[in-house]
Amino acid sequence: MKKVADKPAKLHIKKGDAVKVLSGNSKGQTGTILRVLVDKQRAVVEGVNMITKHVKPSAANPQGSLEKREGTIHISNLMVIDPATNEPTRTGRKLNDKDKLQRYSKKTGNFI
Repeated sequence: MKKVADKPAKLHIKKGDAVKVLSGNSKGQTGTILRVLVDKQRAVVEGVNMITKHVKPSAANPQGSLEKREGTIHISNLMVIDPATNEPTRTGRKLNDKDKLQRYSKKTGNFI
């Protein structure tokens, strides 16, 4: 019997969110999320966790180069910044006026 793949769990972060890094080399830095890798539970945050990538020579770039780009960070090390207070906050989900689940700030109670 074939096993059906489970649906991935909902994450507390989305593309475009402002987040603060809680731990690691980039601890304390803030940025916006550029990409979320749901299957790996990781995210790419703008200007955070910069890594050096070696680019091979090609016809367009015969010299090759070293390129700085953002690396991924595990989502457990990220916390959403509440737009109302500009402070990091935990998030929850509750029904809005239209009976749709929406994220809210646990500190202020406002929808994000």
